[in-house]
Amino acid sequence: MDFIFIEELRLDTLIGVYDWERHRRQTVQLDLEIGLRDRHAAHSDAVADTVDYGEVVKRLRQLAADSSFALIEALAEEVARIALEEFRGTWVQVRVTKLGLMRDTKRVGIVIQRGDRPR
Repeated sequence: MDFIFIEELRLDTLIGVYDWERHRRQTVQLDLEIGLRDRHAAHSDAVADTVDYGEVVKRLRQLAADSSFALIEALAEEVARIALEEFRGTWVQVRVTKLGLMRDTKRVGIVIQRGDRPR
């Protein structure tokens, strides 16, 4: 399987369960891999035959600007849904990281995988 990946995409969004988190945007970092349906793009050399990572980034920026989540798990699930449904990926791995949230901890987060990844 071929994958496209986006690493260290930083987005400002409303996320968290505590009152102070609900009133100011926080920066989260997204890393994702999206499995491609086929190899047509490698032969056609046409962006229409692949997942356009520029469009993925644009859509995720829109999500961060327009949405609010209590849990990073919910944000990760929505990113996975977008990758699979809107961009027609076959498999996705999403890592959502909250940076500098806890004292003495560089980052905390979650990694989820959805869809069918071949062995």
